[in-house]
Amino acid sequence: MVVASTRGQTRLHDVTLFIFDPSGRLALIRKHHYPPGVWRTPGGGVRPGEEFSAGAAREGREETGLSVRVTRYLLRVHVTFTCDGQEQPWTTHVVRAEAEGEPATQDPREIADVRWGSLEELCGPIAEAMQATGRGLFAYRAALHRQVAEILAQAW
Repeated sequence: MVVASTRGQTRLHDVTLFIFDPSGRLALIRKHHYPPGVWRTPGGGVRPGEEFSAGAAREGREETGLSVRVTRYLLRVHVTFTCDGQEQPWTTHVVRAEAEGEPATQDPREIADVRWGSLEELCGPIAEAMQATGRGLFAYRAALHRQVAEILAQAW
């Protein structure tokens, strides 16, 4: 699939990557503005005209330093975010990917830290930290992470 141009060059989607190493560890990132204890899976936007898997792998590499191979499309979620009375439609695409090696921050201006973690950690203490912020975006991510964990559990 090739991603079409979005209106006005405003991105209306993200691709979220659940990147696992051979031992089952999950790549997690932390941005500078995240409160303590909040991490998430890597992700970003596929560029207009870019092949979907290639764009997803590029985003994974940019955020983790890992050579990423997309192995499975897991989920598509359509939501509408509301901020200051303005509605913004949004689509999240979630993929499973594989990588080997140790993650490393590539752009310290964008990503504060990257490390290996686990699904249990993501859906447990990290989800609790996200919910405790009271911010809608983190509540969305916590719910998304839990749904993907359920899909992954059923797949094995």
